[in-house]
Amino acid sequence: MTGTCIKGKKVIIGLSGGVDSAVAALLLKKQGAIVEAIHMTNWEDDKGYCNAAEDLQDARKICKTLNLPLHHVNFTRQYNDLVFKNFLQEYKNGRTPNPDVLCNREIKFGVLRKYVHRLGAKIIATGHYAKKYMTNKKFELYKAADKNKDQTYFLYSISSESLAETIFPLGDLLKKEVREIAYENNLTVHNKKDSTGICFIGERPFQEFLSDYFNPNPGPIITVTDKKIGAHNGLMFYTLGQRQGIGIGGRSDSNEKPWYVVKKDLQKNALIVAQGDHETMYSNYIELGNPFWIGDPPKGINSMNGIKCCAKIRYRQKDQKCNLKEIEKDRFIAQFEHLQRSVTPGQSAVFYKGERCLGGAIIDSANRKNINISDVA
Repeated sequence: MTGTCIKGKKVIIGLSGGVDSAVAALLLKKQGAIVEAIHMTNWEDDKGYCNAAEDLQDARKICKTLNLPLHHVNFTRQYNDLVFKNFLQEYKNGRTPNPDVLCNREIKFGVLRKYVHRLGAKIIATGHYAKKYMTNKKFELYKAADKNKDQTYFLYSISSESLAETIFPLGDLLKKEVREIAYENNLTVHNKKDSTGICFIGERPFQEFLSDYFNPNPGPIITVTDKKIGAHNGLMFYTLGQRQGIGIGGRSDSNEKPWYVVKKDLQKNALIVAQGDHETMYSNYIELGNPFWIGDPPKGINSMNGIKCCAKIRYRQKDQKCNLKEIEKDRFIAQFEHLQRSVTPGQSAVFYKGERCLGGAIIDSANRKNINISDVA
């Protein structure tokens, strides 16, 4: 289940206050580990949108039920410096970041890992749905048994050193089994709703949240045929593929198909939109930079033809066949077998060989091209 012998060893479980990490803690105890829990506060909110206070209370209840010591740490400063500032800068640059990926690398498997070392432990456990196996004395990251809950997409950028010290007790379990175990062992969070969305926004409307940090920067809304049909409040408030909240409304000079955001023109400060399933929403060729590989870079990636693998350009997407090739140091292209809808710069493309997660990178751009990848230098 964990890939590491933990009987009699000190293990620190990252306890969020949810059912997944609660059951992970329980399983560690049953395997004979000396378990201590640590709960992080990464965001402080006085407007009532963040569930931090409720999560801490639930973590305390879990520790009382399981008879675990609980360490409560406040990493709000580190989260602001290492994650949130990047989040704002990416939106300012017209991109759509994924702060969960950065939080895993910088906070959970960075700042928290160092804190765990100060507690005298060398093993950290989490409630992530993922697996790891050792090959040639190096640990590799693999998909969880529950493919609907698999979280390797968010873990692709953690270091090999962090992975070696981490265990995932839920890797072989289905979500429904986790809830059943929680119920059978009197854990009050057995039916707690899963957290969704960006943690520091909560249920707050997204544009309202960003408005606290950005001044309006209005500009035109233009169709793909270069016709102005409205105005926007600022490009940072929109993302590619967005349908709701564009503010166009019904128009007598267009059909009834919904409008979608297909591009942001930063130079003209223009939001480009199209109706229905328009071809401008699709691409088959993406460029990426500054990759994170779990272990060594994939063999053959810098060859003329690159490597055949699969990719996800968003969480829970089905694996998409592609060719991946390094074109210069830390610069890559991926050409997909099938067209991809609304590929979004700033998001992560994560690459797989079967069940194994190779790593990934941030998407810089996406295009529609009919090329042979071996011709790209």
